[in-house]
Amino acid sequence: MIIVTGGSGKAGRACIEELLTHHYEVASVDLIRPPDVPVPFSRVELTDFGQTIAAFSQIDDRIRNVTGIVHLAAIPAPGLATNAVTFATNTISTYNVFEAARQLGIKNIVWASSETVLGLPFDTPPPYVPIDEEYPGRPESAYSLSKLVGEEMAKQFCRWDPELKIIGLRFSNIMEPHDYARFSGFQDDAGKRKWNFWGYIDARDAAQAVRLSLESNIKGADVFIIANADTVMERDNESLLKELFPTVPHKRSFGPYETLLAIEKARKILGYEPKYNWRTQKSR
Repeated sequence: MIIVTGGSGKAGRACIEELLTHHYEVASVDLIRPPDVPVPFSRVELTDFGQTIAAFSQIDDRIRNVTGIVHLAAIPAPGLATNAVTFATNTISTYNVFEAARQLGIKNIVWASSETVLGLPFDTPPPYVPIDEEYPGRPESAYSLSKLVGEEMAKQFCRWDPELKIIGLRFSNIMEPHDYARFSGFQDDAGKRKWNFWGYIDARDAAQAVRLSLESNIKGADVFIIANADTVMERDNESLLKELFPTVPHKRSFGPYETLLAIEKARKILGYEPKYNWRTQKSR
């Protein structure tokens, strides 16, 4: 069984559907019950360690033989709570998930880190484009700091237990198909979406990345940028960068509409390949 925390959110719902489609047994834990729950659901406060370890082991007979955790539950963005609450909630819940899994012998964890650790909103430009996993984290908010701390925690948990796998997915801005109608509003001003280099991730492709991470043979802690293969813009990258980031070096060549949040690592190691994009979905 795979337990998905935050199963009621955008990414969580898509992950549950993806895992069910691939014949996994799934349970969901969250604070809010979604209107249509296709899997066993339990309301769990993950900042409480007792609730967390119970949720992974002994709520009732619906939870059994847990082999993996998908940890998506969090305050999902800056500004939704005070800085202190955001940082405390996200770091404590992530610690509790990692520690509960460790104590229970669950070796397979995939969790939602964030593109924000890369330096969003890029008031200080990145060292180069396309942006990748090779430069150190640059958190600019309590939210992004909580995610970077989670990445460091993952490294230490895996140092304690070399058989543990903890994969952090640095998701770009998660979109569902109905969100694509808003993309036309981005086109008149390149600055509206410069804060994440015009990136996005379809929730269904985020779910694909989660499943591939669960199925990977990786040991230890690792992180991957997960974005769609294109940008949110109709304008080409050269004109966007010339207008807003003219001094940022180009690490390699890239296509006119290719994502500037590099996904080569996820492609190479996980076999990730985005299947959806706003250019084809918006007309449906």
